[in-house]
Amino acid sequence: MADESDALSDILGRVRSKRRTWLVTGAAGFIGSHLVETLLEAGQSVRGVDNLLTGSMANIEAVRSAGTGTLEFIEADIRDLDTCLSACDGVDVVLHQAALGSVPRSVRDPLATHDHNANGTLNVFVAARDAGVERVVYASSSSVYGDDPRLPKVEGEEGTPLSPYAVSKKVGELYANTFFDHHGLETIGLRYFNVFGPRQDPDGPYAAVIPRWVATMLNGEACVIHGDGETSRDFCYVANVVQANLRAALARPEAAGQVFNVAVGSTTSLNDLHTRIAQGLVEAGALADVPAPVYTDFRPGDIRHSLADVDRASALLGYAPTHTVEEGLAGALEWYAADALSA
Repeated sequence: MADESDALSDILGRVRSKRRTWLVTGAAGFIGSHLVETLLEAGQSVRGVDNLLTGSMANIEAVRSAGTGTLEFIEADIRDLDTCLSACDGVDVVLHQAALGSVPRSVRDPLATHDHNANGTLNVFVAARDAGVERVVYASSSSVYGDDPRLPKVEGEEGTPLSPYAVSKKVGELYANTFFDHHGLETIGLRYFNVFGPRQDPDGPYAAVIPRWVATMLNGEACVIHGDGETSRDFCYVANVVQANLRAALARPEAAGQVFNVAVGSTTSLNDLHTRIAQGLVEAGALADVPAPVYTDFRPGDIRHSLADVDRASALLGYAPTHTVEEGLAGALEWYAADALSA
């Protein structure tokens, strides 16, 4: 991994060199709140929008006093065009993170997923175009690679999407291309690969695997693994994602109109992940032991293996991940253990 100070100092210096107004959609969410925090620490003017459906005001309160920047938070929904038009007024850069996540949720309720992720994203693009925003960096997903079996995943080698969630993210990319081609709106898409870290919600039926398993282990219960446990993912610590967003926001013009993988470039099986989390919690003194996992059926719509090639992001954005899975888990588990003890 790149040295954290070297990898981040240049982009943070560029952010600090000019006070801009940033709109972060999904600001009260996991990734959004980390972006807000970093921008405030860099002395920026931040406007955050979130409908609090999956985000939390606790995340906003946790970061509100960071740095010397200013934060205006608006509780509103990007599915409303007027909300987006108002939010984009006077904004230099949009970091569009708002979405309704989860493949299983999208299979059960495809209309809601499409409404939030496709219609909401279209509203953001329309509003950014009309407001004269310099650039929109938007969150896409590794799920757009669908049934293409090739590894590692390389931009331009996509298969058929396997879930409504994947379709909704692909639609967002297509709209981004349209607005770049026809309206000159500079859009850059970031395909996230299984992001994790502090403040990721462990509750609810659609929680991501790492926070869900941490919460389950801390409750003394057995984790559920869908399939044989050899399904693998390219788990990416949230600090890497923050870096990628900032680099995309200030990247040279030739990066506009493209999409980039944001990951580490290494793969971890669910069985290995379970072992690492269990060992980390035991070593941290949060648990004495962890029950063996319970295996159940594969979930419909899930991709079997995912591993990213990040060469394009490195070449055009200057992206260099600073945290491996092990390093990221150390920080995340420390936060979850402390949060559990303070509850």
